[in-house]
Amino acid sequence: MRLRLPEERPATPPAGFKLAHPVISHDGTRTGFAGVSLGGALPYGFVDEARCVYGRRHRCPALRCDCGFYCLHTVEQALALVCASEYRRAVLLEVTVLGAYIRFERGMRYERQRVRVARVGACACGRMPCAFADAGWGRTGWRVLTAVCAECAARRGRTAFARWTAVSFAEFVRCGGGALRIVAGGEPEAGEEGRQEVPAEVRSVPELAAEASLMQARLDWLQRQLARFTGGGKVS
Repeated sequence: MRLRLPEERPATPPAGFKLAHPVISHDGTRTGFAGVSLGGALPYGFVDEARCVYGRRHRCPALRCDCGFYCLHTVEQALALVCASEYRRAVLLEVTVLGAYIRFERGMRYERQRVRVARVGACACGRMPCAFADAGWGRTGWRVLTAVCAECAARRGRTAFARWTAVSFAEFVRCGGGALRIVAGGEPEAGEEGRQEVPAEVRSVPELAAEASLMQARLDWLQRQLARFTGGGKVS
């Protein structure tokens, strides 16, 4: 006997919550997110369609496969995952579920999604973050990022040898090419007190200071390379 699941036709698209790692392409031109579980091998954009992680050509979500995007019904369920050590530096996403979906007890598996809000925790030093920096690991073609404050972003920019050591929240949104709202300060609470919203078109003073420090670090790196290729003397 063939299993028939009940169909839903909601007036508005369902919403959900999930954890992910912010990522940037190896050339620094594209940003997105990578899942924390099986789908982490396939980074996705702010608005994207799921692909089967096993390389099959069926439409997601297929009943006889576990492909597709995943999300949880409540923010409390998503925050419970942050207790795991491997998810401590992940960001909390609020997504709109689009296309076909399969509803489960704790969440959904679905075809398409729009990432509306990314909630970012504090910098490792405890300060309010204003940028994403290289987390020190990644996947083929993509660097995984972690949230940092202005001081830590500047310090990474002075010491790291990578071409893209950090990217501001505004630049991350611009490279993603979509309408994404980044909220710095951690998980949502009633009233959202103490949270700092960072839309794409507004840049705070700490964020601008971090960008200036990163720009200077990149200029110093370019000067060293020019001196090396032209046979110049020591660059101060």
